[in-house]
Amino acid sequence: MINIFEVLETNKMILEENLDVRTITMGVSLLDCADASVKSTCDNIYAKLTRLAKDLVKTGDDIGREFGIPIVNKRISITPAAIVGSSCCRKPADFVKIAKTLDRAAKKLGVNFIGGYSAVVSKGMTPADEMLIRSIPEAMATTERLCSSVNVGSTKTGIDMDAVRLMGEIVKETAERTKDRDSIGCAKLVVLCNAPDDNPFMAGAFHGVSEADAVVNVGVSGPGVVNHVLKSIRGADFETLCETIKRTAFKITRVGQLVAQEAAKRLGVPFGIIDLSLAPTPAIGDSVADILREIGLEEPGAPGTTAALALLNDQVKKGGVMASSYVGGLSGAFIPVSEDQGMIDAVNAGALTIEKLEAMTCVCSVGLDMIAIPGSTTAATISGIIADEAAIGMVNQKTTAVRVIPVAGKKVGDSVNFGGLLGHAPVMKVSKFSCADFVARRGRIPAPIHSFKN
Repeated sequence: MINIFEVLETNKMILEENLDVRTITMGVSLLDCADASVKSTCDNIYAKLTRLAKDLVKTGDDIGREFGIPIVNKRISITPAAIVGSSCCRKPADFVKIAKTLDRAAKKLGVNFIGGYSAVVSKGMTPADEMLIRSIPEAMATTERLCSSVNVGSTKTGIDMDAVRLMGEIVKETAERTKDRDSIGCAKLVVLCNAPDDNPFMAGAFHGVSEADAVVNVGVSGPGVVNHVLKSIRGADFETLCETIKRTAFKITRVGQLVAQEAAKRLGVPFGIIDLSLAPTPAIGDSVADILREIGLEEPGAPGTTAALALLNDQVKKGGVMASSYVGGLSGAFIPVSEDQGMIDAVNAGALTIEKLEAMTCVCSVGLDMIAIPGSTTAATISGIIADEAAIGMVNQKTTAVRVIPVAGKKVGDSVNFGGLLGHAPVMKVSKFSCADFVARRGRIPAPIHSFKN
């Protein structure tokens, strides 16, 4: 049984070390909102969201105030919109109407983001899937709080390279459609492999079809807490290092468990999962890169970086699963460039490249995240980057993702500011060599041999 004394133990973490509950995300099934009419579908969506989530923001604020735990974001994830709109949408513009309805509901409810403008196409695209994907640039350009994701592969099915090729084009078009805002539409669009059904973090959150009608998922974060604790054991052996990270992750997860259970009770919906992810913010002292430095690296990107990150990620997971029976989502260490001041510093120092970041994604949560690249980067190159990350996820049976922003008009060495939690980033160099002929091949990359487990 969790009690308030466990929360009181974390007061110092909250006040001095940037511990927070990063998000309370309500997952909502919209399967029963589908109708043959686009207007009726949109009306049903708006009505259900504003009914079930009407108290989400107030509940999060109340819990944060009563327990003294900062709850940074309140968000919603929905059933992949490609499924919801499949019975009524006949052209991409019809899906844009759903996108605008979701954005309108998010504004009405006061949530930060709503995720699930998504398609799961790891083995192929239905007509509805393709229409939704082609609608993404317009949807991102005409909404403010909507997030979109496309899952293009899995360990069980392989990688849909037709979808990968299309997503390279969509990312480029989205950047162009939002070029007046530093191509920010791409910051709310992510391409995944092995996407989980219960991820509370944006932009990849959606409410899987195997989920209940509504659930509460909580993402808790504390890279500053881990970094602070590690300062007290400088020079210790690896066993001490691992045990310290694990014990700290345990305490952080218990805070999330308390918040999740309380939110579920007050909202009258089931508790889903706790996602214990060390998710950095642009704030000083809230950095995964700083943890890597404390472990012993001069800069992230130095030799040993991948090993240090593997150690960190594994101990976070081990501590989390001991603290809660319902750890899910992504649960690991995030390495977004624009959202982590320490990563930005490493890039500016010349220590960290996209190629090294790709290697690091083999052992941590998610993938190439919030990376600004030159606006001149071709769609084929972006598709190649997506394919590489999807292959890492497929072979290693883990979630990987690509959220790159080809910032219109920007070149290597420039800087771009996305604002808020999305932070700012230097524009990073990408390979000048072409993969166009590879990307142009049709069909799927087959699933790896170890996927056959039945």
